[in-house]
Amino acid sequence: MDKQLLETGEIVSTHGIQGEVKILPWADGPDFLLQFDTIYLNGKPYEVEASRVHKTCVLAKLKGIDTPEKATLLRGQTVSVDREGLKLPEGTVFIADLIGCRVLDDGGTEIGKIKDVLTMPSSDVYVIQGKKSYMIPAVKEFVREINVAQGYVQVHLIEGMANDEN
Repeated sequence: MDKQLLETGEIVSTHGIQGEVKILPWADGPDFLLQFDTIYLNGKPYEVEASRVHKTCVLAKLKGIDTPEKATLLRGQTVSVDREGLKLPEGTVFIADLIGCRVLDDGGTEIGKIKDVLTMPSSDVYVIQGKKSYMIPAVKEFVREINVAQGYVQVHLIEGMANDEN
């Protein structure tokens, strides 16, 4: 499941006359992106000369991108970062690492795989597809164990989580 490069945002516009780009982060917050000296666009590394938070986004000055015209060419591109040396707080995982994980019920029976993770105000929700589809809130009451290394998530199901219309 571990990909070396993690998709973490998108360049949504330019900023100013120095060729800065505005990045909409897909992480918990924009501060996450400030720790990187290099970002990747389509697998190509770009050195980050400077970056700062601006509202809910990150403004970044990339080496070699010094005009608004050059910055405009990067618009719409996905921003990735190298996971090497990256530390996450205890008990957190990257959404990219959850996608494709097998989902097991309390008895250890596989009910499907995680197809998507919806970020909701109260908690994330795992979208699982198998013989049935499920929507399971990512809270301790329902998520018993996350083992990305072994590629599975164990959950506790209750009535109403499954969509029987498959």
